[in-house]
Amino acid sequence: MDKLFDSPWMLRLTALFLALALFLYVQTEEKRKAESDLSKETDVITNVPLEVYYDHDNLFVTGLPETVDVKISGPSAIIMTTKIEKDFKVFVDLNSLLIGEHSVTIQQENFSEKLNVSIEPKTVNVKIEEKITEEFRVEPEMNSRLVKEDFIVKSKIAEPTRVSITGAKSVIDSISYVKATVTGDKGIDKSFEQEATVKVLDRDLNKLDVRVNPEKVNVKVEINEYSRELPITLKEKGELPEGVTIEKLSLDPSKITVYGTKIAIDELKEVVVEVDRAQLKESGSYDFKITLPAGATKLSQDQLTIHADVINEQANEDTVSEVDVEAGTDEAEGN
Repeated sequence: MDKLFDSPWMLRLTALFLALALFLYVQTEEKRKAESDLSKETDVITNVPLEVYYDHDNLFVTGLPETVDVKISGPSAIIMTTKIEKDFKVFVDLNSLLIGEHSVTIQQENFSEKLNVSIEPKTVNVKIEEKITEEFRVEPEMNSRLVKEDFIVKSKIAEPTRVSITGAKSVIDSISYVKATVTGDKGIDKSFEQEATVKVLDRDLNKLDVRVNPEKVNVKVEINEYSRELPITLKEKGELPEGVTIEKLSLDPSKITVYGTKIAIDELKEVVVEVDRAQLKESGSYDFKITLPAGATKLSQDQLTIHADVINEQANEDTVSEVDVEAGTDEAEGN
């Protein structure tokens, strides 16, 4: 037996056999690896919600994206199962961090070990601050170009008028505007109500990362025809009754609102009310109808109350005569 293994030919045959065996093994492994690679693929799961762990009651965090993209590589069957079941999560844990700025790595859990996983972005810069809540008044707004010509926005009222805004202290301190914008088609000529989302902006009109409660308010918009408040001028006409003298005439009110087209109303300087002096027989209040000015469509009121201070000499003479008669009667009865 020893002579057999000492034979050069036997050694050569053994070496050849081992070489063939090694060659076949390598070929088999390469084929298996190639077949395995053919069964692998790469896919991207987009808009994966990013979970964040921190003290939500006392702290506020800015700088975190709401979602991330996850790239996975591996066997196609496992990729398909992962995408369907979504039994995984991506998260950042900030519980051990102090108030301030930090760069944190986004982590992942519950992916198959047979998958290669990469997250975009891999890291994020966050700012941890003290959380505060303050109340702010809501300012309703509307583009005046939406209103029909010769109409105006008389008032805009938000309900509720104030909202609570929660956020990082530095962000709350930078709030300059809290607005609720109403929209619509051009040519608005009637009052309306609309639900509007509250926007929180800094002085440069940048939207701020805060939480608003409530997020929406109801805005009531009152639309009126174009109008101006004009002074009232009295124009006396007619003859005074005999013996009557007017000492003073006063108005209530002294101004009136006139509605109509802008061109027509802007030409008016006053509203003239004619006073019939024949009616002013004694001191007191008198109502006179207001004539609609040319170009106007309506007035804030259609009549005017005038207070007249009048001296009526005839009435005074009658009163004196009655007094004299009564005095004479008393004297006769006394005798």
